[in-house]
Amino acid sequence: MAVVAAATVAAVLVLDKNDGEDDTSSGKKPAASSPAPSSSKPSEDPADGGRGDDNPRSGGEDIKPVIPGWKTVVSSKRHNAFDVPGNWVVESSGLSVGFEDDKGKPLVIMSAPGIYKKDYCSVKREGGYENKSDAAAAGSKGAQGAKSEASAARIEAGNWAFAAFDQEKTGHLKVGQSKKFTSDHGLKGYTASATVTGVKKTDKCSTDGKAVTVSYTDTNGDFATWVLYSVKGTKNEVPDTTIKKIMSTLRPLKSESGF
Repeated sequence: MAVVAAATVAAVLVLDKNDGEDDTSSGKKPAASSPAPSSSKPSEDPADGGRGDDNPRSGGEDIKPVIPGWKTVVSSKRHNAFDVPGNWVVESSGLSVGFEDDKGKPLVIMSAPGIYKKDYCSVKREGGYENKSDAAAAGSKGAQGAKSEASAARIEAGNWAFAAFDQEKTGHLKVGQSKKFTSDHGLKGYTASATVTGVKKTDKCSTDGKAVTVSYTDTNGDFATWVLYSVKGTKNEVPDTTIKKIMSTLRPLKSESGF
């Protein structure tokens, strides 16, 4: 697996099951396994809400965080905003990140990311290439072509858990049911989660992982999906309580300048 930081492309759909079922993905192995792209330097717990290093996009330009001490991530393309703890890195809204297979084919991509423990783990690959991983990241992507918000949420949760943590298919991928979701700040849609456990530890960065999504109808009438993935079962895992707190801050963005 390789981490992508490039222009947005369409994701490959790993799952295509009926909504509301728990199952394991089956499909062909596209790549080697390694954890997710990672974030900044801080050693604080991701749930502590500490301010961490200052970031030029903290507060999302003139869009302020709804949780004191946190930073706002703004996706002008997908018309949403959300907050992350102060020790996360907020990248440019024009940056896209994701994962590609061992042939260089992008599997999943999202833009305007917030990242936890950026580049916290790195492994030298064949040819001298250094594959760097983040502990967690959250961002947004399009979901055009999806059958529904519920379907988009579930498919993307499975896609991200698979692509970020177990492309070799050595572990067990479980994708949960899609459920209705309403944030504390007016964003409505469906949410789903996926976990991959029992991943074979082929290098120091290999780890189990998880992904959570929220799919909604964008202001332009298209489906869109918010994604958060994290390592699982290590000290760098973003706790579920913190993920729920981040999700609670999701809000629709009406324009470049406000809500």
